[in-house]
Amino acid sequence: MIYAENILICIAVPLVIALMFLRGGGRKFVVTFLLGMVVCLLSAYMSGFCQNVFDLSAEETSVFISPITEEIMKLLPIMFYLYIIETKGEEILFVSVGIGAGFATFENACHILSSGSQSLYYILIRGAAVGVMHLVTMVVLAMGLNLLKDYKTFSLAGILGALSLAMTVHALYNLLVSRTGASTYIGYAFPLILVVIFWLLRYLYLNKKAEKNS
Repeated sequence: MIYAENILICIAVPLVIALMFLRGGGRKFVVTFLLGMVVCLLSAYMSGFCQNVFDLSAEETSVFISPITEEIMKLLPIMFYLYIIETKGEEILFVSVGIGAGFATFENACHILSSGSQSLYYILIRGAAVGVMHLVTMVVLAMGLNLLKDYKTFSLAGILGALSLAMTVHALYNLLVSRTGASTYIGYAFPLILVVIFWLLRYLYLNKKAEKNS
């Protein structure tokens, strides 16, 4: 048994102190990273609560509940940045990546402490698959919100559509790795494949946008 709150405090305190010496983009990234860790802890509370209320197994919770609760919780700070701080354009992606990185780092730290770190194979899977998956879902969400803003269709329906896409990616990964065999290896590779695809899409999008503005 581990105490996730104590782990959060241990990681967060140096980062909070670091904020005293940072300015600009560095400070913003650390803040969003901290937000991601807090969101991860709150999401775990919500998933655990739903698991007990609906009497679900750990696997059922992972496939049906966690993608919903975690992606909704990750969306909330982004909406705060959008509507309160009025973050725009590439800054949305910057904030989303920071939250995703913080979420993935804290979740990995808790899993490693609870399951051990003797197996290098397990550590690589945690970092390159699970960790990247949380980052990918945030990139999906950020790109979706940016498209909505660019095409001036930013609405509740559009936000829910982008959120649903992030949930689908998350749930698909959890479903693939929940079974042994070929699907597991496909699931492990899935986040890295999506990273390449979305990087290329963003590259093409930025080039097209630059040509349009020139």
